[in-house]
Amino acid sequence: MVKMAANGEKQQGHRAGVYKQKNKGHKHGKHRTKGEIERENKGRVSVTALTKKQRKEQKKMDRRHKANQIRRNKKDMVLTEKRRLGSRDGPPHLVAVVALHAGVDAGAITKLLRGEGAGGVVHQERCIAGVSDSFGLILPRFKQRFTFLSHSTADIHSLLDVAKIADSLVFVLDSTEGWDSYGDYCLSCLFAQGLPSYALVCQGVTDLPVKKRVESRRALLKITEVRFPDARLFPLDTEQDATLLLRHLGTQRQRKLGFRSRRSHLLAQHATFTPNSPAEGTGGGPTGLGTLCVSGYVRGRPLRVDRLVHISGHGDFQLSQIDAPLDPLPLNITTPRPAKPGKGGDVDMQDGDEVEAPVRVLMKADPSCRESLQTEAEVDPMDGEQTWPTESELLEAEEARKSKRVMKVPKGTSDYQATWIVDEDDENGDVDDESSEDDDVDDMMDEAMERDDEENNSQDAGSGCSSGEEEEEEEEEEEVCSTEQTGADQRYDQHIDEAAEEEGLKRYREARANEMFPDEVDTPLDTAARIRFQRYRGLKSFRSSPWDPMENLPLNYSRIFQFQSFERTRRRILAEAAVEEEGAMVGWYVTLHITDVPFSVMESVQSGKPLVLVSLLPHEQKMSVMHLLVRRHPSNTEPIKSKEELVFHCGFRRFRASPIFSQHTSADKHKMERFLRPDAPTVVSVYAPITFPPTGVLLFKQRNDDIQDLVATGSLLNCDPQRVVLKRIVVSGHPFKINRRSAVVRYMFFNRDDIMWFKPVELRTKWGRRGHIKEALGTHGHMKCVFDNQLRSQDTVLMNLYKRVYPRWTYDPYVPLSLPWVKRESTVDMEDLEME
Repeated sequence: MVKMAANGEKQQGHRAGVYKQKNKGHKHGKHRTKGEIERENKGRVSVTALTKKQRKEQKKMDRRHKANQIRRNKKDMVLTEKRRLGSRDGPPHLVAVVALHAGVDAGAITKLLRGEGAGGVVHQERCIAGVSDSFGLILPRFKQRFTFLSHSTADIHSLLDVAKIADSLVFVLDSTEGWDSYGDYCLSCLFAQGLPSYALVCQGVTDLPVKKRVESRRALLKITEVRFPDARLFPLDTEQDATLLLRHLGTQRQRKLGFRSRRSHLLAQHATFTPNSPAEGTGGGPTGLGTLCVSGYVRGRPLRVDRLVHISGHGDFQLSQIDAPLDPLPLNITTPRPAKPGKGGDVDMQDGDEVEAPVRVLMKADPSCRESLQTEAEVDPMDGEQTWPTESELLEAEEARKSKRVMKVPKGTSDYQATWIVDEDDENGDVDDESSEDDDVDDMMDEAMERDDEENNSQDAGSGCSSGEEEEEEEEEEEVCSTEQTGADQRYDQHIDEAAEEEGLKRYREARANEMFPDEVDTPLDTAARIRFQRYRGLKSFRSSPWDPMENLPLNYSRIFQFQSFERTRRRILAEAAVEEEGAMVGWYVTLHITDVPFSVMESVQSGKPLVLVSLLPHEQKMSVMHLLVRRHPSNTEPIKSKEELVFHCGFRRFRASPIFSQHTSADKHKMERFLRPDAPTVVSVYAPITFPPTGVLLFKQRNDDIQDLVATGSLLNCDPQRVVLKRIVVSGHPFKINRRSAVVRYMFFNRDDIMWFKPVELRTKWGRRGHIKEALGTHGHMKCVFDNQLRSQDTVLMNLYKRVYPRWTYDPYVPLSLPWVKRESTVDMEDLEME
């Protein structure tokens, strides 16, 4: 109510100040009215809530129907893919016959499958380029077509290449033993790489007596269930058995392999080579480059002409065009074509309608769109140039110029000439600096020091035999032993390589020393420790101390490529490849024109090796640092040292490289392993072309006699050049005098300057004490140290030093042929038996 004053003017009401007490409102137990809410909100509008229709929420029955539709679509997709294989719309069912025992004949299996009683029509002999025992088979009864090939297991690389692309494997077993040692070796490689669908076959069961057939079958199943649990064993002695095997191969569930289902691949059935003309400037001829025309069925994913193709064992190449010739294995149920024998020694399997019929060009490569063959980044030598010096650097240079040292120079020498005269101390220092630039210098010096210790020990052991009488007695004993040596021992010694034995003994001693005294090295007496270990540094905590991954990178890092996010790029590229519908479709019979191919590829085909091609995904031709997670294979017991050359099978690629080993942890720093550990998974880092996981990995080691042993198996981890791998060395000392928490330590360093240089680094002991260097005592390497608790007299003082290491750039796509080690041993045994 407005009050009126005596003079008629309005009287203003009292206005409460900022310090006016405001009591809480009475809670009357009712909801707020709309007016109260509007007054409190003061014009603010709340977020509009979405309705179920706007959120696209479905009712219970609608969600159930949608889940059923998704399930039905996935089932139809699997059935369609299964029915397409071997049908009119898909590629023929590729079956590889592999003999796992030296006493079985894989050719007898393929001969039985060729028979007319099996219900098939042999349409094409020698249908695989380079493989003599191969044929195409049409089954009008099942409306399917097959391609069979039988390849020797002597070449393990060719066997792995065939298994990478085969739809099914038929393992031929012995009726009594199953498989021999070399067959078990082949199975280990196939399982580690990725095993497709398979079938187990044995012959000779019907030759046994009726009462022993069930017992023999039961014993063989007991042997095979170790590798193949719940697997069915097919006897193959009659044509009816062959029909059952063909039905099983055509209807069994296909096992997917991730590294091939996401990439287009092809097995060459016909190959021709056309040398480049001299006008092109590529050096045509039998030893130069040319165009390789490869025909085969497209498998996996559609094949694009602008993508690079990789020929296993030979490298990456570009395509110029893709043709569509007639299908050499048509599924014509009414009038099947008769089989045509191939020409002896010619890669061209048929010279009939395929050559005379007109060839339709599907697509040609656009030079502006196809991918480049660039594998390494372009290095600019000016990137490492120093910028204009700062004021502090100019002042330091001026002070260094003023503080000239006095040197004795020949008479008549100018100031400019005197600056080039170097003292002996400076010259030695320069040599040490140059040698320290290489990461392998420390390893070489460690090996040299260990080698000197072994020589000294051997000299000390041999100094005791100095008397002439003892030497005569030893000579007499040697003569008696040589006369008593039997002929069998002499034959045994003929097959022993003394150099390999010495090398194996050396590696065994190094591995044992590293196991007993991990990473421990001796401080050199003739070289200052601050110079010998100048590339190493101490860490307060290996887990939490920082280490810049971009610090002091080697020159090879300027040649590689790096992703901002490898995982995001991998997901994007694989998602694009899954929905790609351009190019030659799966099941088409096409001819690829591959440019600038060396003639050695054609020589490999003519020598009887299969030719496998795979279309690379984007960026897979570029070099980077690849990390592989492997585990030591149980069959290998020899020590495998870091930076030792190994043979890699990574997906469709095969190459040689020198990797480094490190621990598999989730931290940002990883400790380097000097040897491949047998009891834990190990990360193998190597310079190699980029490959997107998932894919299997196999590691082989080549002996001096060209035999390659399986060392480790695993999978591809990732591509990360910034993964920090640290090499640790441990310098040890002995407590000389102990006074409660302080102690005098010696034998860690041998001069005062080294002690002062490494004074900031923390110390530890084998019994768990921690401490630091307090001061140096004298000039002979004694130092006073303080620890967190009293030391024991039998304890050892240690200092951990670290440096970052990198793999060696020794990538080589050429891998030599591996010899079968078991066959070699069997021939030696036969010679011994014949001589006896």
